[in-house]
Amino acid sequence: MSRSRPWPLDDDDRPSGSVRPLSQADLQAILAHLEDDPDQLLAGTSVDRPVVAVRVRASVGCPGASAQAAWRRARAAEWAAWTRTLPWRLAIIVGIGVGGGVLGSLLAPRLGLTLSALAVVAAGWGLRFKPSPDALAWRRGAAGERRTARLLGSLERQGWVVLHDLAVPGIRANLDHLIIGPGGVFVIDSKQYRGRLHFDPSGRLWHGRYPLAPTLRAVSFEADRAAQVLADPQVVVPIVAVHGAQVPWGKMVTQGVPVVSARRLPSMLRALPGVLGPERVATLAHQARIRFRAAA
Repeated sequence: MSRSRPWPLDDDDRPSGSVRPLSQADLQAILAHLEDDPDQLLAGTSVDRPVVAVRVRASVGCPGASAQAAWRRARAAEWAAWTRTLPWRLAIIVGIGVGGGVLGSLLAPRLGLTLSALAVVAAGWGLRFKPSPDALAWRRGAAGERRTARLLGSLERQGWVVLHDLAVPGIRANLDHLIIGPGGVFVIDSKQYRGRLHFDPSGRLWHGRYPLAPTLRAVSFEADRAAQVLADPQVVVPIVAVHGAQVPWGKMVTQGVPVVSARRLPSMLRALPGVLGPERVATLAHQARIRFRAAA
């Protein structure tokens, strides 16, 4: 068993009381005595002058909530459209089954039923409900935002405040993540990609056949708008955090926007030189809580 660290002051200066978490019974007893005499506040509890320390987490939105809502809306709309086509889909499946049975009977007397069943299964699988790639992109995006939120959660122990899925007043865009800490203020856009990112001969960054220039412009605009909403001279830096796809060199800057492999994001932010003190971080976080709202 490890020894406790000695108190750095004299015995006369040592505070009285205990420091430990309050139990549920303690909390209920304290709440029941809030209107009583202060000397009787702790009556009925098992502690003597407790000192309670709480780490406050800034939670305005839920990570990935907007993207998840968009996924559900898109899937519901596509499901409704698919159900309207169900009669002719069933007719096609039955027709294919009958055709397969007839063909099987011509090939062999006992093969008709087997071939008919196989044809029905194959046709049903081919005509089943499948969400569109655009709808699935929303679901992957929500998963990426949740993964980024888990990575950023480790920064809270170092004095960072992390907010998720914030609506930006005056525009339709939302901030995936707004983080405020010793290293500054950042707007982080989570992206769930496959494959790898690459540059073309002109130096533009691409994901497969899609240029990232629109994404970079969008996150830059969101960061500028966030700075306006905060109404503070502090610069808000945009960052694109990429899951899945390989980022050249792990982290890079293009068009003035850092593009980072998401798993390297926490260590990169921790390594930044301190520019904001704890009081400044708390002030900016308070402003963000007031001036932003949850997007979903």
